[in-house]
Amino acid sequence: MATVRRMKLGSQGLEVSAQGLGCTGMSALYGPPKPEPDMIALIRHAINSGITFLDTSDIYGPHTNEILLGKIGELKKLVEEGKIKYIGLSEASASTIRRAHAVHPITAVQLEWSLWTRDVEEDIIPTCRELGIGIVAYSPLGRGFFSSGSKLAESLSEGDYRKHLPRFQPGNLEHNQKLFERVNEIAANKGCTPSQLALAWVHHQGDDVCPIPGTTKIANLNENIKALSVKITPEEMAELEAIASADNVKGDRYPSSLGTYKTADTPPLSSWNPS
Repeated sequence: MATVRRMKLGSQGLEVSAQGLGCTGMSALYGPPKPEPDMIALIRHAINSGITFLDTSDIYGPHTNEILLGKIGELKKLVEEGKIKYIGLSEASASTIRRAHAVHPITAVQLEWSLWTRDVEEDIIPTCRELGIGIVAYSPLGRGFFSSGSKLAESLSEGDYRKHLPRFQPGNLEHNQKLFERVNEIAANKGCTPSQLALAWVHHQGDDVCPIPGTTKIANLNENIKALSVKITPEEMAELEAIASADNVKGDRYPSSLGTYKTADTPPLSSWNPS
């Protein structure tokens, strides 16, 4: 199994594993919550494999995902070691990032970045790099799309919110399948899986990028870790960039009812009511 290397995230030098573990699907969004003993075993396996970045939020469940992670006892150790003292943002616009960074240095910005989600490259990524802010890429496998393509939609349970995402809707899904097939061809020639290639593409974006692919299976975790060993040539990167252009992806990331960095921003300080 590949070794998880370590990296410095952000100008403040927060040291984490170069690949994290997204924990959302263990408790929420991707169907019913998974069996707790299995998820604790998965988390412990991740830690034993060298992964030190476990991504959670109080909205997953809600609340149950953070409770799940707390049962491994690692958060207490991080507090005792003085490692929880950094500030990060998620789905923040460039202006919000700049305003926040002016108040207190931001260590990391979490954003969706993958072969089929590249709009952040226009403004958000350059802003982070200008300010020395680390980049945490969530959904680097296109919410599982780059594992099996359109076949994924056939296996989604009724409670899986991906069933409602525009890119997984009929018409869009069939169009996006062409993207998956091209990626799969390149991966086959390289002797890796399409998901490993898609994840390696994110890793190759720079040393300031830490992807956090989520999974609920140890086998998938091991496969994701091996993506660290997949090398992509400049020619292959160029081919992947061309395949994954915005024109080749159909459907928005989220339904219009959900806000993203494009539709939401913090109000100006002058509008705040101190009372």
